[in-house]
Amino acid sequence: MAGVSLGCVYALVALGFVLIYKATETVNFAQGDLMMLGAFFALTASSPLMLNWPYWATILFAVLAMAAVGMLTERLVLRPVLGQPAFTVVMITIGVGYVVRGVVTMVPGWGTDTYQIPTPFAEDVLRAGGVVVPVQQLMVIAMTASLCAVLYVFFRYSKLGVAMQATSQNQLAAYYMGIPVRRVNMLIWGLSAGVAAFAGILLAPATFVHSNMGFIGLKAFPAAVVGGFGSVPGAIVGGLIIGVVEALAGYYLPEGFKDVAAYVVVLVVLIVWPSGIFGETGRKKV
Repeated sequence: MAGVSLGCVYALVALGFVLIYKATETVNFAQGDLMMLGAFFALTASSPLMLNWPYWATILFAVLAMAAVGMLTERLVLRPVLGQPAFTVVMITIGVGYVVRGVVTMVPGWGTDTYQIPTPFAEDVLRAGGVVVPVQQLMVIAMTASLCAVLYVFFRYSKLGVAMQATSQNQLAAYYMGIPVRRVNMLIWGLSAGVAAFAGILLAPATFVHSNMGFIGLKAFPAAVVGGFGSVPGAIVGGLIIGVVEALAGYYLPEGFKDVAAYVVVLVVLIVWPSGIFGETGRKKV
């Protein structure tokens, strides 16, 4: 159960990678640090010394705040370099991650300390025979499934969701059909950052909130690769696979294997499916 709940967090961060890549063909290596920033926004909203809001209001506040941060990042930092080599854009996203991490360490009340976000079900457990399951882990799974259902309905039935799908498939065709491509790209960055904040809140009870928790993006990136980097369902499946394999490696294998398990899975999957499990193989005629 612990592996599945951790895999759900990996899946949400990987989903952010995939959403941005599908729309802009850019790999956002700041995704983990945006998740970390979202967790700190949630900490601010929930702390008795600050806003002291209820748990569910904390989630809403963090997601909306990070959506705004994601849109501003796209508008002010990424949009001016559109058309530049992909390497340039990737390096900028890495730089954004370092800047976010540095700013967090300088904010009063955040800094380099470790914090805990209180949840209403932290101490609850379910007992079935001899099995004890923490409610916290079940809620992570349930909340991830709920968010995925909401995103499915959004992309399937809303005009904005359909516009985002059209933009991700062919930006030029979407532009000629009257879709404001730049605005949609900005909204996709906002959506990706909001999903990252949600993942950070779910991860916080397990790892606590600190300025280095964004390094989990290094585990979520293999999840996106395993599932197929352009596939939204693949991101979810890849995250679950990485989470379960990592948990099993930590339990059954010697110490140290847990840290490399994700990358071993990537190597094995890419040997069998070079484009990932749900990836599409593109062909070009020369």
